[in-house]
Parts: sequence; structure tokens; C-alpha cells
Amino acid sequence: MKKRRIIAVVLCLMVFAFMSLGSGSSDSKKKDIVSEGKEKTEDSKGGSGKSSKKTVPTIEEQVLLDKSGVKITATEYVNDSIWGEGIKLVIDNSTDKDLMVGCTALIVNDYMISDLFAAEVAAGKSANETMYLSSAELEAAGIESVGKVEIYFHVYDNDSFDDILNNEYAEIQTSEYASMDTTPNDGGTELYNAGGIRIVGKTVDEDSFWGASVLLYMENSSGRNVHISVEDMSVNGIMVDPIFYAEIYDGKKAIDDITLFSSDLEENGIEAIENVELKFKIYDVDTYDDIDETDVISFTAE
Repeated sequence: MKKRRIIAVVLCLMVFAFMSLGSGSSDSKKKDIVSEGKEKTEDSKGGSGKSSKKTVPTIEEQVLLDKSGVKITATEYVNDSIWGEGIKLVIDNSTDKDLMVGCTALIVNDYMISDLFAAEVAAGKSANETMYLSSAELEAAGIESVGKVEIYFHVYDNDSFDDILNNEYAEIQTSEYASMDTTPNDGGTELYNAGGIRIVGKTVDEDSFWGASVLLYMENSSGRNVHISVEDMSVNGIMVDPIFYAEIYDGKKAIDDITLFSSDLEENGIEAIENVELKFKIYDVDTYDDIDETDVISFTAE
């Protein structure tokens, strides 16, 4: 069981790195999202939202967590040629249990970033690990220099799966913190704006890693952590089965794809994405209370 979990994580990381290298996608296959009666806006950062020079930050060695027999220390900020940017961690397990250490949320410069971090630490042992930050997602958010990393750690018993610690917050401020740019990379067509939650359609990519994708910018100032999903989605009038899961903490932003698998498109004879209809469903992450389910939202890709 343990070996299977580790292999699964490694395979996910390999796909993660492959996607971060920009495989299978080109700007020529990307279309703008246009919605009738709604004006398309430029990114607040201007253009791509990227600055002219990338800076690799540094950090001070610091203890992020020291509780219930688990100590996690950040030692160095690294930039690997394959895996990208990350934070080196030393994890000390002084309990009598074999532990798995991961995180429930990873946030960079106020943007929610996908996390594939998992570290297995045997009872009474230590482990040297690196928590990598998705290069593709940093680029999509227009983050050139990482100034702040927020981590919600999750630690559980590797045998019983019982929680030892959950949602333990830690914040790392890098050498770039004072000059950190948190301007939204929000150019596109606004699809939804209510109750402090805003969703902007940016582009449709017909040659993404899995097949095709719809890129969204989202921000949450609702006062609670929310989950956003997509329902009843159709492309060119044909129902499809998208993959989309966005969890956005209060006061944070996210850029994420609605993924359409190539097999689904091929089976339905969809060669080009022209017209899209969908509904967004939004609920509270902590209470599971429904917040909103939208009417049908329509847009075109041009």
C-alpha cells in the first residue's frame, strides 16, 4: 500500500514536470473567450502580466511547524532545471508512528497553486524533501518572483490514516517579499461576479496537454473558503464531461483550467471549440453549504 502511494505521487510529479515544460500546447491554438454583451478586458498587469526579468529569491532557515512530535524546517529556496522552483524541507518525526506529510493548500503570492507534495517519514526518523511549486501555474498567474508562500500542512498516520495534524498554517516570506507583485492577471471576459466571487474566462486552448482546456481566472473576497465546479457543460451544442476542481480560500486568487479530454472530443466529433455553455456551482468548503448555482453561461471562442 505504501509503495503504491509513493509510486502514484512520483508519476504525478513526472506528469507535473512534463506539463510545466510546455509540452503539447502552442499560442496558435489558443482562442480568446468572448461573451455577447460583455467587454473583454486586458490583464491588470498589462499584456501577459510578466516582468522583464525573473528573480530567484532566497529564504532564511526557519521552523514552519513544531507540534505533536513533528518538526518541519525550511532550509533553502531552490530552482531545479527539471522540477522548477521549490523549498527544501527537513522533516523530523519524533513520534512512534510512521507518518505521511502533505498539505491541504499551497498559496504563492496570494494565488492558489496545485500541490503534489507528499513525504513519508518513519517513526523516529528524519527526511530531506523539496516542496516544488508548479512552474506552469506560476507562469499562468504572471508570477515572476515568488515573495510569499503559504502552506497548510496535513500530517497523518501512514498505517491507520488517522490525522495527527491538519490545516497547520505556515508562511514563508522570501527576499522578494517587499517587492512582491499581487496585481491580478485577470484579463479576459467576466463570466460571473456575485457575493465577492468573480470568474473571468481568459482563453480556450485546443491543443493542451490532455486535449483542450478553458482557462479561468477566479478571485474570492466572500469571507469564506469556496469550491467552484462546472456542471451541464456543452461544446458546440454537444454535452461533454469536463474535469474541473477549484478551491479558493478567502482573499485569494486562482488561475485554473477546465479540462476536456481528447477522447471525449473525438467521440463527439468535436474538431474545434466554438460555442460553450456551462453552469458554475459554488459552495462553502468548510460547511458544504451551497452558495450559488448559476444559470446557463454562454460564450464563444474566437
